[in-house]
Amino acid sequence: MIQKGKTLLLEGGAAIVQSAAVAGKKEGEGPLADTFDRIVRDPYAGQKSWEKAESELQKQAVTLALQKAGLEPGQIDLMLSGDLINQCTPSCYAAAPLGIPMLGLFGACSTAAESLALGALLVESGAAKHALCLTSSHFCTAERQFRTPLAYGGQRSPTAQWTVTGAGAFVLGREGAVKIKGVCVGRPVDMGIRDVSNMGAAMAPAACDTFARFFQDSGKTPADFDLILTGDLGSVGHRIVLEQMRAQGIPLGDRYQDCGLLVYDVERQDMHAGGSGCGCSAVVLAGHVLRSMREGRCSNVLLAGTGALMSPMSLQQGDAIVGIAHLVWLSADGGAGPS
Repeated sequence: MIQKGKTLLLEGGAAIVQSAAVAGKKEGEGPLADTFDRIVRDPYAGQKSWEKAESELQKQAVTLALQKAGLEPGQIDLMLSGDLINQCTPSCYAAAPLGIPMLGLFGACSTAAESLALGALLVESGAAKHALCLTSSHFCTAERQFRTPLAYGGQRSPTAQWTVTGAGAFVLGREGAVKIKGVCVGRPVDMGIRDVSNMGAAMAPAACDTFARFFQDSGKTPADFDLILTGDLGSVGHRIVLEQMRAQGIPLGDRYQDCGLLVYDVERQDMHAGGSGCGCSAVVLAGHVLRSMREGRCSNVLLAGTGALMSPMSLQQGDAIVGIAHLVWLSADGGAGPS
């Protein structure tokens, strides 16, 4: 492992062995439907509550990922998982039957990237032979906790995003076609945004901060990557990142996309500003992106998982929304380590 500034460049010791994406009904009606391992059309997933449904999505994603990797739960040394709900409750109940040592994470919608970053460092260091990274969100659970009850029928703002219903699971090990070659941990950024219906504006500055630090530390440029992704900024945040990075002399160009704009057909499905949630980058990465990498359509990918570090309490007290963005560099070029 090589430290350059605040960026950690890995030397080929961590890889994504397998992944699985389990998505909900609306996600299954979007343009990435054929990249998901399973589509669960019942919002309750056969359970008695939406929160239990989210936990069920996690259980299904774990089962599929382990089956694809040819591993049993007992062969996983550590599990890193999280979601949006208070005290990561869906993750805790999904983990309980597995018997795997668990590190619960809260990075809001950046949790998928955060879990991959931490899991890669643990595998690279030898602390774990296999690690399991797991993340989920659910439209109904997020709306109930952070906004208004669904039965209220409130009108949505044009800047509002639709929380993705889905779960992504990633098995990490030392052998795999897609290596994790770099990690840049995000810094909390507070720009004074208080509008819970404008997550893109709250998170975009954090993504710019992390991208700028990574490019400065690593000596890489956007041209070195086939795809640069943010987790769930939607159309508002996507535009802000393009503008701010251009102003810093680091234009991202057409290679920059956002998972919240990929997961839905925004116009046809009336998704306003796009998708959001922990499950957004998780299902896009576990399905669409990793398939593209394994099939040779792209080799080097940057993912900056973006998150809004708010809680029901902070919203009720009128506090600003703090953003964060954790970055992972994925490579399928066969290289042994950082260059």
